[in-house]
Amino acid sequence: MLARSIKVGTTRVRVGPSQTPLEALKQIGNQSAHATSNALLAVRGTLGDFISNSSNAGMVVLIVSLISIMGATALTVKPELAVQIKGLPIFGHQDANGNTASAAPNAIASREAVDTVDMEARKANNLTAMAEAINKSTQLHTDKAGLKTVRVADAHQQQWVTNWLSKRYRVAGDATNMFVSTAYKTAKETKLDPLLILAVMAIESGFNPFAESPVGAQGLMQVMSKIHQEKFENFGGVKAALNPAANIKVGSQILKDYVTQGGSIEAGLKRYVGAAAFATDGGYGNRVLAEYRRLQDVATGKNVPSGGSMAPIAVPKQRQTPVATQAPVIPSDAIVPAEAAIGMKDQPLQQSASVDQLSII
Repeated sequence: MLARSIKVGTTRVRVGPSQTPLEALKQIGNQSAHATSNALLAVRGTLGDFISNSSNAGMVVLIVSLISIMGATALTVKPELAVQIKGLPIFGHQDANGNTASAAPNAIASREAVDTVDMEARKANNLTAMAEAINKSTQLHTDKAGLKTVRVADAHQQQWVTNWLSKRYRVAGDATNMFVSTAYKTAKETKLDPLLILAVMAIESGFNPFAESPVGAQGLMQVMSKIHQEKFENFGGVKAALNPAANIKVGSQILKDYVTQGGSIEAGLKRYVGAAAFATDGGYGNRVLAEYRRLQDVATGKNVPSGGSMAPIAVPKQRQTPVATQAPVIPSDAIVPAEAAIGMKDQPLQQSASVDQLSII
C-alpha cells in the first residue's frame, strides 16, 4: 500500500501505509511537542542575546523610568505622601549658620496647627449655631406660651366683666359682650385701659347705644358728633354716631387725646365732660373712677356686687357751680374742649342767693 498524508489544522502529517489511526495520532503529538520545544528554545536564546547585549546605562534608565511611574501613581492616589516625603533628610535646608535642618517638621507642625485652629473654629461655629437655634426655639415656645396665657387671661377677664356689666345695667348678654369686645380691641389701638373705656360708657349712657342728650351728645360714650364730624368720616359720617363700634372707637380716641393733653386720667375726664374751664366737674370724674375701680376688681376675679348706685341713662350731664352773676372768665390762652364750649354756650345765667346754679352741657 502507498503512504498517505493526514491534515491536522494547518499541518499535514505523512502517515505510513501500515500505521493505525492511534499510532498516527501519537506521531502527530510527538511532532507538535518537538515544534513547541524548538520555539521556546528560540525565544530564550533571543532574550539572552538581548540582555547580554544591553548596556548598563540602558538598564538604569529602564529602572528609573519604572520607579518614576510608580511614584507618580502613588502620589496621585495618596497626596498626603508628599508631606511625608518632604520630611526626609534629603529635603533639608541650611540656616544662617550653615546647619542643615529639615523643613518638613516645621511644615507639618504649621499644617497641624492650622488644621487644629480650623477644627476649633468649626466646633465653635457649630456650638454657636446650636445655641442660637436652641435659644430661638425656646424663645418661640416662650412667646407662644406667653401669648396664649395673655389671650386666656383676656378671655377670662372679658367674660367676668361682661357678665357683671350685663347684670348691673340690665343689658342683654350678647350686646354687652359686643360692647366689651370692642372696648378691649379699641384699647389696644389707643393704648388706653379697656376698663376705663367701659367705665366712661357706664357713666355716660348706662350702655344704651341710642342715648342722646339735649345738647347733642350721642351713643354709648355720648360723643358730640356735630363737633367731631371729621372723626366719623371713616365710618360713613355723623350718622355712625349711634353705631356702637364707631361710637366706642371715636369716643376712646377723644378720651385718649384729652388724657394726653391734661396729663392724667382725672384731667382727661374733666375735659371729656366739658368742665375744663371750671373749678370742678360736678363729681363726674369721681363716679367714673369709682366704676373703674369696681371693674378692676371684677377683672381680677373678685366677687363684686352688681347692685348699688348706677349712672342715670340718657340724662344730660350736670355740673354744680357756685352762684355767679356772670359767666366764668376763661383765660385767652386756655385750651377749651369742644364739649366745654357747647356747655358754656347753652349755660343759662341765673342770679339766686339760695340755690346753686346748674349748667347743662
